[in-house]
Amino acid sequence: MDLRIDGNAALVTASSSGLGRASAKALAREGANVVINGRDEERLAEAKADIEEVATGDVVAQPGDLTDEDDVTALVDRTVEEFGTIDHLVTSAGGPPSGAFLDTDDDDWYHAYDLLVMSVVRLAREAEPHLSDGGGTIVNITSRSVKEAIDSLVLSNSVRMGVIGLEKTLSKEFAPEVRSNAVLPGPHETSRIQDLVNQAVDRGEYDSYEEGIKNWASNPLGRTGDPMELGDTVAFLSSPRSGFINGETVTIDGGASGSNL
Repeated sequence: MDLRIDGNAALVTASSSGLGRASAKALAREGANVVINGRDEERLAEAKADIEEVATGDVVAQPGDLTDEDDVTALVDRTVEEFGTIDHLVTSAGGPPSGAFLDTDDDDWYHAYDLLVMSVVRLAREAEPHLSDGGGTIVNITSRSVKEAIDSLVLSNSVRMGVIGLEKTLSKEFAPEVRSNAVLPGPHETSRIQDLVNQAVDRGEYDSYEEGIKNWASNPLGRTGDPMELGDTVAFLSSPRSGFINGETVTIDGGASGSNL
């Protein structure tokens, strides 16, 4: 299916690895010009090279910290400088630390809010004039924890809800020029999960990587997700092919969630 985004300009945050990188790769494979972002310049350069292997447009790497307001502004400015506009904004961010409620302090809460919510607020504010110019899209990558709380993830369970409230609001305030949606991933076989499984194997919790990764696959499909499966969904939601989808949250977890909605 031709997603009809060839030559479009996309900004994808936290895209030097994981689900952000998969989303940038899916957009680039469909012909979009993509700006990718991360704090680690070495890993960002590696991601750029990887994405360029499938890209038919340009891939630009812009380092930056999503909790730094100036870095967020620079991300948007660089995208417009390189490509003249922004057609698609995809927001992603690393997850906050795990832990129970009584093990978190005020600094943990403020940092999680700054990372997960204020980064999206600032990106949407800075990008809106360009997105509205030609009819753009926003896709927020959050977590299935906004649908169903996950043990020992109090920060993610609580703070990510703010992104969904913002997404739903923007789907009305920015319409009809801009569509806003969110994806809620469950476990995907990203480098982070691979590292966690390998560490568990080293500790003797599993006999093999295969046994460990299977433990993450608690869903009816019996496997973890391929990051590109989520990336393809993000690309679809960014495209005219999904033109009547607005203000929605799409759970991508192999059916693991027990929520009816």
